[in-house]
Amino acid sequence: MLGEDTLRIAVKVAIRTSATPRFQARRVRWLGFLLGCSAVCGPAAHAAWFERTEDGIMGTRIAVDLWADNNALADQALDRVFSEMRRIDQSMSTYKPDSEVSRVNATAAQAPVVISAELFDLLTTAVEYSRITGGAFDITYASVGFMYDFRGRIKPTDKAIAAALPTVNYRFLELDKARRTIHFARPGVRIDLGGIAKGHAVDRGIAILQQLKIEHASVTAGGDTRIIGDRRGAPWVVGIRHPDDKGKVIARIPLVDTAISTSGDYERYFDENGVRYHHIIDPASGHSASKVRSATILAATATRTDGLSKTAFVLGAEKAIEIYDRLGDVDAILVTPEGKVLYTKGLEAP
Repeated sequence: MLGEDTLRIAVKVAIRTSATPRFQARRVRWLGFLLGCSAVCGPAAHAAWFERTEDGIMGTRIAVDLWADNNALADQALDRVFSEMRRIDQSMSTYKPDSEVSRVNATAAQAPVVISAELFDLLTTAVEYSRITGGAFDITYASVGFMYDFRGRIKPTDKAIAAALPTVNYRFLELDKARRTIHFARPGVRIDLGGIAKGHAVDRGIAILQQLKIEHASVTAGGDTRIIGDRRGAPWVVGIRHPDDKGKVIARIPLVDTAISTSGDYERYFDENGVRYHHIIDPASGHSASKVRSATILAATATRTDGLSKTAFVLGAEKAIEIYDRLGDVDAILVTPEGKVLYTKGLEAP
């Protein structure tokens, strides 16, 4: 359990960030200086906030909140964003046998498979994150991960994990840019984009809103959110939930023009004999990674925050923070199993 002292530390994270030049440089601002705006931030005629929420897309809840000049523009924007979310779900879900990713899993070990430019680019990004994190992020974890069923409280045996582990290695993904193909270098390899696809979908939703000249909006898919603009004179406030109590938060972060992703061992899991089995799998062991309880990542895009939010579970808080600090465009708030809150240098007071 997080104690009172830990909660106080978490609150300090938000306070310290307000004066951080590095954070300001990446357009994550604490907008006290905007709270007094009037003429610039005043409501336009017939303009209003519009929101829509839908469950079940990509196995999670999608929420969009935006400011639009009129109902017609809002409806158009919301319809297009949710349509895009469904399209990506249809393409990248491993639960849909006719999806593009399912087709890759079924045939890429036999011969190279021509794939869409969108999927090729996302796979290229996934491999980049694998290299950055030394394999802590690895979409081939699915070679073991597909044997888990968290709703059904089913886990693979140690023997089954040991048999599948030799097929977990991002280096087995052979991407040919000229032909836009993917080939699995070893039979039994599977991929799952659950650790990056939602972030990608959020970024696509934001791109659609920007095309429609929407300047104030938030798009969320599960634990992944990206924000454009402010809330018309105030920041968007995102809460980081307490790992053991969904009704509590360890910090509330006011943000503008940024992406934020939070991953936790409390999302898809079951407990058995004092052990928590959850959906973030360590590629090296095939078991649920347990070196942090919660990881919140801030960066410019949701693809980046989503892809990098699982790293700390595998490497541990200290090693993950070393990577985030080295990248220079990423910040993080991590909660250890002992309840300690750690954060990157970009969140320190100047």
